Amino acid sequence: MLEATVTRITSARIPTDYGEFHLVYYTNTVDDKSHLAFYMGDDLAGEDTLVRIHSECLTGDIFGSRRCDCGEQLDQALQLIAEEGRGALIYLRQEGRGIGLLEKIRAYNLQDEGHDTVEANLILGHGADERSYALGSCILKDLGINSVRLITNNPEKIEALEADGIKVSDRVALPSTIHPENSRYLMTKVERMNHMLQPPVHRSRPRRVTSLNLKQEIEDWLNDRAASFQSESRPFVTLSYAQSWDGSITTHSGEPLSISGEESMQITHQVRSLHDGILIGVGTVLSDDPQLTVREWSGSNPQPIILDSQLRTPSSAKLCSHPDKRCWVITANSEAQSQGGNFEVLTVHGDEDDSQHASLDAAMQLLRDRGIKRLMVEGGANVITAFLQQRLVDAVVLTIGPKLVGGYKAVGDLQPKVGNTVLDINPLYSGQAGQDLIIWGELRYDGPEK
Repeated sequence: MLEATVTRITSARIPTDYGEFHLVYYTNTVDDKSHLAFYMGDDLAGEDTLVRIHSECLTGDIFGSRRCDCGEQLDQALQLIAEEGRGALIYLRQEGRGIGLLEKIRAYNLQDEGHDTVEANLILGHGADERSYALGSCILKDLGINSVRLITNNPEKIEALEADGIKVSDRVALPSTIHPENSRYLMTKVERMNHMLQPPVHRSRPRRVTSLNLKQEIEDWLNDRAASFQSESRPFVTLSYAQSWDGSITTHSGEPLSISGEESMQITHQVRSLHDGILIGVGTVLSDDPQLTVREWSGSNPQPIILDSQLRTPSSAKLCSHPDKRCWVITANSEAQSQGGNFEVLTVHGDEDDSQHASLDAAMQLLRDRGIKRLMVEGGANVITAFLQQRLVDAVVLTIGPKLVGGYKAVGDLQPKVGNTVLDINPLYSGQAGQDLIIWGELRYDGPEK
């Protein structure tokens, strides 16, 4: 058997959603396949480089198959490397745990007949796992990497690298999202292949969703997140609004601007129907005079709520003639009285830094006490910024219309009282709705908690 060696042929810069990587193409003395290194950082040498050895899985990596967790693991690894700003993913072309794509497809059919992933391989005359990591070790050495923190759930990878002289100083776990299509596959890896499965998390791959299942994907995702949210002090909060490509929600403050197309508006109404309440600021009432109903979707209207610290909501507002709900108006003005409109005034104490503005924490507790477990926040800019600044947003569903407005931004200064605030949306999903782009995900915050 030939000694495993690799030869670096060429490399190129690859900008990605995670940041800028470099791709290196290798030939080798063992097989006729092209194996790859995908790395970030100028100098990979030194101690404890973050590394993932990833075996090719066309169905999971490219097509997003839910039969396995390979695509999710690939993207989690790239996210981890990007967050660190330094590391490498070695992409070994050993499809189907080494049996090849054709045999893997045949194994899938056997799995559909009731066999687990190990049994299917054995029935086809293969080993349970025919992979080798020798070429991965060779590529690591070519990159100058001799000590790694290995991103894996598979103890055999650790043993293989250490046998090749690569020090594994730590294992970085890759939690897998469990769902009906992959649950048996994941349990088989644990029970028969000694993989170290972590509890599921929602750090999923950035994935584009087709228009055919866009609405269902968003609904399932939101329901899943909300179901796992637990707090007696506030509702689960979804921030949902529309902006232009340059982040504008209007040309000038106080002026309405139509951004969403018909298809994305239907999704907005669907998202509304998934919540108990929907909240906007009084500025949005005065400029847009919205109805906040689900008229474009078959569902129940959420409870309309206006954040109006000084009770400026006019009795002529459309929300005051809501088809089936009496609007709630949250104010910090204890002496304010309803001006005859069809709304109920709810008073909370003022913010500790500005007594003229209603405390968001107090408003959230009030809504939770009144049975609002899921709250959708639609705007405007001051309300959006305040919710983000105070870390009260759990999920985002953002519509981006194909316009350059150069106007009033949806999000203002996000400097909180202590530390940093929003880092990014994670995971990030996207799909096309007509001409608009829909993006959704969880918010990930930086710095100390409130």
